[in-house]
Amino acid sequence: MNKRLKILFVCGRNKRRSPTAERIFRQDHRMQVRAVGLGETSPRRVREDDLLWADLILPMERKNASRIKAMFPKVDPFPPIEILDICDDYTFMDKKLIAVLQEAVTAAIERFTEEQDECRS
Repeated sequence: MNKRLKILFVCGRNKRRSPTAERIFRQDHRMQVRAVGLGETSPRRVREDDLLWADLILPMERKNASRIKAMFPKVDPFPPIEILDICDDYTFMDKKLIAVLQEAVTAAIERFTEEQDECRS
């Protein structure tokens, strides 16, 4: 992969899961990362320019993906979405959350890059 993948991590409130993902992947040479939340009280709430920036959106839950699409129906083309299936049972920087994120994000990136390679061939 020549360019760094721009990944947008999304969770409900941007307080535990997505900020943890941003922190642990911030120095990863494969990607640039941002973390956002969907709630009105999120420290960093998702905006249209986040979606336009992203190559890949990684919401923590299926309901997060549905909500993003409902919030921004005019974004076209919508970046690909890979749902991580990580429930809101962890605290910020929880060791178990870090392990789950590392596994889920690595798998999501591999699927995404394989699909991109198939489209180019």
